[in-house]
Amino acid sequence: MPLCVSTEVMRASDKWTIENLVPSKELMARAGKAIFEQGRWEAPVGIICGKGNNAGDGFVVASLLKDQGIDCEIVLLYDDAFSEDGRYFYDICNAKGIRTVSDGVYGRYKTILDCIFGTGFKGEVKEPARSAIEKINASGAYVISADINSGLNGDTGLGDLYVRSDLTVSIGTFKYGHFLGHAKEAMKSKVNCDIGIKIIGETKDLE
Repeated sequence: MPLCVSTEVMRASDKWTIENLVPSKELMARAGKAIFEQGRWEAPVGIICGKGNNAGDGFVVASLLKDQGIDCEIVLLYDDAFSEDGRYFYDICNAKGIRTVSDGVYGRYKTILDCIFGTGFKGEVKEPARSAIEKINASGAYVISADINSGLNGDTGLGDLYVRSDLTVSIGTFKYGHFLGHAKEAMKSKVNCDIGIKIIGETKDLE
C-alpha cells in the first residue's frame, strides 16, 4: 500500500509548497491537469462544484475539456464561495463560454466530475450538496472524484452520505481516508498524482 498522510499534514505541506516552491495558481492548474489526464471523458460532462479550491480544480478541468472540444457544463452548488484561485479559473471558463447552471440534469451526463468537497470535509452532508451527491449516485454516469469522494472524511474514510466513484484521483499524496472506513465501497479504483507538493510531516503505510 502506498504511503499516506493525515489531512493536517497535507494542509501544512500544501501551505509550505505554496510559500516556498510553487505559486498557488500553478499548483491548482497542475491538480486540474492531473485529473484531466487521468480521466475518461465522454460528453456531455457535468462538473459538480462545491466551495473553495476543490471547485477550482473542477474549473481547470472544464477549461481543458473545452480546449479539446468536449462538451461540458459546470454545476455551481454555491454561488458565493469562490477561493481567490478558484475565481481566477472560473473567470477563464466564463471567457471560453462554458455553461454554468445551478442544478444540472444529472441523468443526461455521460461523465460526472465530483468536485464538491475536499479531503478536509467532516460531519454530515447538508443541502445543497446532499441532493447533488444523491443525484450523482443515481445518474448512471461514469463518475470521477477529485482528490477524494465528496462526503468522506479525509482521515477516517467515514461519512453518512458520499459519492460512489469509478475513479478517484488523489492529489499530492494519498490520505488515510483513501483506504479506511467506507473507501473500498466508495472507490472502484484510485490513483495518486504527484503535482510537486513537498510533504512536511509524518507518512504512514496502512498495511
